[in-house]
Amino acid sequence: MSVQATKYSGIFEVWKGSKKLLLTKNLTPGRSFFREYLFQDNEEYREWDPKRSKIAAAVVKKINILGLREGDKVLYLGAAHGYTASFVSDIVKEKGFVYCLDFAPRVVRDLYFVCEERKNMAPLLADASKPELYKSRIEMVDIIVQDIAQKLQVEILFKNLQFLKPRGYILLSVKARSIDVTRKPAQLFKEVEEKLLTKLKVLDKKDLSPLEKDHMLFVCQGK
Repeated sequence: MSVQATKYSGIFEVWKGSKKLLLTKNLTPGRSFFREYLFQDNEEYREWDPKRSKIAAAVVKKINILGLREGDKVLYLGAAHGYTASFVSDIVKEKGFVYCLDFAPRVVRDLYFVCEERKNMAPLLADASKPELYKSRIEMVDIIVQDIAQKLQVEILFKNLQFLKPRGYILLSVKARSIDVTRKPAQLFKEVEEKLLTKLKVLDKKDLSPLEKDHMLFVCQGK
C-alpha cells in the first residue's frame, strides 16, 4: 500500500484491500482522538471517514475546489466534538490555525481535550449567531467552515463574514431538514444558493447523499 496525493492540498488516499481510504498527515503522531485508523508510510496518516465529515464526503464526491491550504487561518462554526476540525488542523499544519466554535458546553468540553494536544486549534464556547460576543477573540481568517443545523444557516454565515479576508473561501454545509422538514431538499438548496449569491460567489456545490442524507456542501468566495 502506498499513499498517493489527491488534487486537494493536504489530503491523501490509499487502497486498503478493495477500499480506498481518505487520509491526512497526522499533526500529532501516535495520537488517535476518534479511534481513527493510523497508517504508516514514511510518515503517519489518519483515516478521514466521509460518513462522519461533510468536507470528507464532498472530497469523495469529487467537489472541484475546497480552498483549504497549509498556513490558512480558519473559523469553524459548529465544530462539535472536533472530528472534522482536527483534519482541517492537519491540512493547515503548524503555520495555520483553527478557531473551533460551538455553543454546547458538553461538546466543547470534549473539543477542549483535542485542542489541548493540537497547538493550532482553540475551542470557543459561543453562539455563532452572536459574533459580537467573540469578535475580540479571533483574527481575520482565510476560510470559514460552517456546519450548523439551524433554520437560519445562511443568515448566521452572513453575520460572520466580517471575519473573512477579501476573496476568502466559505465551506457551508446545509442540512435541508433543519430548514423545513416538509419541503423537498432540492428546492431548499436552490433557495439557499439564491441567498448566497446576494453576497458571495458560489464556486461549486455537491449533494452529499448517500454519505450525508439531505445535505449539500457549498463552496463560496467573497466577491
